[in-house]
Amino acid sequence: MFVWKKRGKVFTPQEVEGRSWLKEFAQAPATLVFDDFVRVYFSCRPPADANGQYVSYSAWVDLDRKDLFKVLRVSEAPILALGGLGAFDEFGTYPVSVIRAGDEVRAYYAGWTRCESVPFDVAIGCAVSHDQGKTFTRLGRGPVLGRSPQEPFVLSGPKIRRFNDLWCLWYIAGRKWKRVAGKPEPVYKIRMATSRDGIRWTPLNKDLIESRIEEDEAQASPDVFYANGKYHMFFCYRYSSDYRGKAHGYRIGYASSSNLTDWVRDDAKAGIDVSDQGWDAEMVSYPHVFELDGKTCLFYLGDQVGRHGFGLAELDGTLA
Repeated sequence: MFVWKKRGKVFTPQEVEGRSWLKEFAQAPATLVFDDFVRVYFSCRPPADANGQYVSYSAWVDLDRKDLFKVLRVSEAPILALGGLGAFDEFGTYPVSVIRAGDEVRAYYAGWTRCESVPFDVAIGCAVSHDQGKTFTRLGRGPVLGRSPQEPFVLSGPKIRRFNDLWCLWYIAGRKWKRVAGKPEPVYKIRMATSRDGIRWTPLNKDLIESRIEEDEAQASPDVFYANGKYHMFFCYRYSSDYRGKAHGYRIGYASSSNLTDWVRDDAKAGIDVSDQGWDAEMVSYPHVFELDGKTCLFYLGDQVGRHGFGLAELDGTLA
């Protein structure tokens, strides 16, 4: 079993002033490490409109590399504007994952659009930065990975990694929509695609992580890390109903693999759970693993899927 030592909440969006588009949520943290600071990308929201509808933006916060609880600056604007009329990302970008590619920084993001019979549909887009990840430009108006006969619903939650010359994109793909208390809820599982250039993707077209708590378990945020001769995946999962509270809310799971495609799930090894009290006493979710100055660190979300920010944990020992 791994042991993650919680260090506390790092960033609270409600404390940021002067940005009307950033009022709550700091979801799905993803890091880009610089010499003196760590840039953390996250997704946020302004208040709902008159019809109770939300949009989602993605932004970044720079943290002092020597003290991750010290906020240096927050982006003055979202990294991408909302998509145009009828675009797959017309109503938001959430979540986002970043990676360096030569002199560029690429962002893979989930673009949201609203629907009628179900609340939303999602596809995965790509944007490029030429100013060290401050601002981004879309590669095009459409997604790089969207619905297909094999993956007909909700492609979201991209996590990008590159191992040797192989680009790997882990994401979630909807299996179905089901009605829960009269409302449609998505059921989604973890999948992956590979690429040689990071633009043209070949999906594996199979679920990677077996369901454990129920067949309609929803899985998200598959973050993969290589250490000590194998691949480690931290992800989150929840029940398909009544998941906005403690009993059925998100928890963090774990799986390992020797070849990136065949995974053995063992949530008992995950090493992190809800706290007895405080900001993460009801749920923990959307894990992001990164190395920093000899430490293995984990950013994660707490209650209400990051409505009040994200926190930090450090691994006691090594991933083995």
